[in-house]
Amino acid sequence: MLSLLTALTHLLNVYFAAPLVPFLTRLGIHVSHPNAPLRDNTLTLELLVMFGLLFFFVIARASLNVEKPGTVQGVFELLNDFVSSQGEAIIGHGYEPHVAYATLILLFVGCCNLFGLLPGIETPTAKPYVPLALALLTFIYYNWNGVRAQGPIGYVKHFAGPIWWLTPLMFPIEIISHLARIMSLTIRLYANMFASDLLTLVFFSMIPIGVPVVFLGLHFGVALIQAYVFMLLTFIYLSMAVTVEH
Repeated sequence: MLSLLTALTHLLNVYFAAPLVPFLTRLGIHVSHPNAPLRDNTLTLELLVMFGLLFFFVIARASLNVEKPGTVQGVFELLNDFVSSQGEAIIGHGYEPHVAYATLILLFVGCCNLFGLLPGIETPTAKPYVPLALALLTFIYYNWNGVRAQGPIGYVKHFAGPIWWLTPLMFPIEIISHLARIMSLTIRLYANMFASDLLTLVFFSMIPIGVPVVFLGLHFGVALIQAYVFMLLTFIYLSMAVTVEH
């Protein structure tokens, strides 16, 4: 598996990453290894997750059958019901448009986290820039939907707080609070997965047989919990952004 990933990363370097180096150089971005900008398999793993999810979504869509639902359809219906129940409980009325994004976050983070169970493969989310990218995407998503739900002026007003004369104090506090969510989402996912990877590696190097299986089970649990927490926080931030106060 590791050799296959390394080969795919090499292909990405040759046909995708390296040709971008001159363009990045013109923008003032200097790559330290221009012939092989991708130094690990992180992007390769993310692309595998992305195309894997796309493939299964296509299969699920093609196999939809009301009278005789198949196994794939049953799994996705259970997943959709689970995510929908969380969205309805947190956001309430109007949660439906956000189920697709929350489901994608749950599956993408979960699949990336679970790669750490494979021998010799680092968990993509144990690299800080992967959780950071997901956090920035979620930040943009919930703020954009907040503007759509309340309008630009209405959305900005909720940063001012309920008491007008406290606006000069509340506005910068709210801005900092929202920006801190990016750091919170990033560090929570990164720190947990990095610690889980490190713990598993340490025990595999000390006691290669028997005991590390316990820590693989721990990694599995942490992987699922962190994916769920990321999805849950996405719904929570969305609920605060799209709720219109009367």
